[in-house]
Amino acid sequence: MIRAVLSIGSNMDDRYELLQTVFDEFAGEIVARSPVFSTPPWGVTDQDEFLNAVVIVEVDQSPMELLRRGQRLEEAAERVRIKRWGPRTLDVDVVQVIDESGHEVLCDDPMLLLPHPWAHHRAFVLVPWLAADPDAQLLGTPVARIVEKLDRSDVEAVVAV
Repeated sequence: MIRAVLSIGSNMDDRYELLQTVFDEFAGEIVARSPVFSTPPWGVTDQDEFLNAVVIVEVDQSPMELLRRGQRLEEAAERVRIKRWGPRTLDVDVVQVIDESGHEVLCDDPMLLLPHPWAHHRAFVLVPWLAADPDAQLLGTPVARIVEKLDRSDVEAVVAV
């Protein structure tokens, strides 16, 4: 059994419904989840706002199997990967995995980098994560402390809806 932090987002079509597909998929395995937040686009800014949330799950599968499960949800949402950081129907990112002994899993497989290499820069991941788990840590550092170091305007732009 592993515990994983999933960051989910959508800025196309029925964003709420697309996020709901993730909540439904993991319904029996969710141990915590954030509210849904409205967030500005990151990376490529000339696109619609996103809805983002964090889901913390406990699953009896490997991190790679969990990644594939998220990718199947993206495929079912007809996600097309045309432009990096571009618009998407659904994005399901594995941000962090904690193994059975309580240790953070490190992975440098090109298909699955753990922890997520950009998570510590992204208010749209960290603010919902804190809402789901106020005691969250990333590589031994409290997520709250990481958020304090982010640009204040980025943090304030992440708004619960």
